[in-house]
Amino acid sequence: MSLLFQPIQFGQLQLSNKIVIAPMCQYSANEQGELSYWHEQQWANYALSGAGLCIIEATAVQPEGRISYADLGLWNDLQGAQLKALLVKVKSLSPMPIGIQLAHAGRKASTDKPWDGRGQLAPSHAQGWQTISASNLPFYPQDHAPHAMTVADIQQLIADFAASAKRAVDAGFDLIELHAAHGYLLHQFMSPLSNQRTDEYGGSFANRIRLTLEVFQAMKNAVPEGFPIGVRLSATDWMDDVASWDVESSIGLSKALEQLGAVYIHVSSGGLHVEQKLDIHAGFQVPFAEAIKKTVNIPVIAVGLITEAMQAEGILQYEQADAIGIARVILYDPRWPWHAAAELGETVRITPQYLRCQPHGLSGLFQAF
Repeated sequence: MSLLFQPIQFGQLQLSNKIVIAPMCQYSANEQGELSYWHEQQWANYALSGAGLCIIEATAVQPEGRISYADLGLWNDLQGAQLKALLVKVKSLSPMPIGIQLAHAGRKASTDKPWDGRGQLAPSHAQGWQTISASNLPFYPQDHAPHAMTVADIQQLIADFAASAKRAVDAGFDLIELHAAHGYLLHQFMSPLSNQRTDEYGGSFANRIRLTLEVFQAMKNAVPEGFPIGVRLSATDWMDDVASWDVESSIGLSKALEQLGAVYIHVSSGGLHVEQKLDIHAGFQVPFAEAIKKTVNIPVIAVGLITEAMQAEGILQYEQADAIGIARVILYDPRWPWHAAAELGETVRITPQYLRCQPHGLSGLFQAF
């Protein structure tokens, strides 16, 4: 029996299988951070995929928290209402739970769309703005330096994460993921490479993780009791030759988040420093998930070039993780869970309109919702 197609609990939320569509920015919102038709078709595609859960793209809690001017936002009620209307449509297609990742890009904000150049847009640019961070250190040397956040800025940020979390619940999302990875704002506070503060949010490990814990707690206080909130981390900065964020740091943070009530840890890596030395190969981040899994009692999601069904199954069989995050592979193959079920001899639940496409000789592959 395949572990990949067994149910799993994230707090009170049960998934029908252990395949999680990880958040992927689409850079397709309007300049007010609002949905476009692209999101409608993309979310519908996710809903029909057969995955156990989809977490939609990094969604900013402040206008200046967007990676680009074309990112989604949830900093106002109009955005929340539009998300709610789209969720009603998408959930009519499938019972798959849908979560949202709440985020702030910090010093990595104010960029162009990737296919238009990706570089940072200066505050003087019509589609750019002044970025913020833990300290006034830019990501790229040529970037406009971010403003170091004041304590008042930090308190406003915490309040905005909480307000966006409440909007996410009101919109009908089933889960929230807090984005503390990939060199974005919370990660910028966590790593000594980007945080040179001397106040209660800098210096020691406890001080550097303080903001992430305070944001998590504020979000938890803003949503109904038991509503599931998970956290995505970069397990390492891939900068072993200097003092940086590393696996031991991630283990310490994961334990603290578990104590606060996080329902899972989603383990990625990198994104904090331009000189990172990644060792990229199939499943290259799985050992980080395994290291964290050994120290916590909540589910751990592994992600990162997991592209084959047997590869995903092996990660679960060898207890390296509890669930599998897939991203780019499901853009390439939107029915990846169907094909994984066929390869592993399992059944996947699909919409009845598609039952007729069941391949000859695989009579048990599909089951209608």
